Amino acid sequence: MPNIIFTKPDGSEHNVTVENGVTVMEAGRDAGLGIEGTCGGCLSCATCHVIVDDDWFAKTGAPGEDEVDMLDLAFGLAQTSRLGCQIEMSDALDGLRVTIPEDM
Repeated sequence: MPNIIFTKPDGSEHNVTVENGVTVMEAGRDAGLGIEGTCGGCLSCATCHVIVDDDWFAKTGAPGEDEVDMLDLAFGLAQTSRLGCQIEMSDALDGLRVTIPEDM
């Protein structure tokens, strides 16, 4: 089962183990890390905005056009910003590192 390492705005790190197919949004929300996922993963809000570690960004794939449009609504954007609902975990992403921005 893959692991995600979340870094909260206070700098604390939280390792969350998930099943394949779980999204970063679901993992962070269910672990109580401050990710809301208000739309439930329907790509209609930006409350699951995360910043993917530089070393992992290419492995998560580029955001699609709809995701880029939703990211325009998020605060604290970075070059490697993604919506957590659009990153589905797999063994290939084991060890993925993401930061939860201050606005969450």
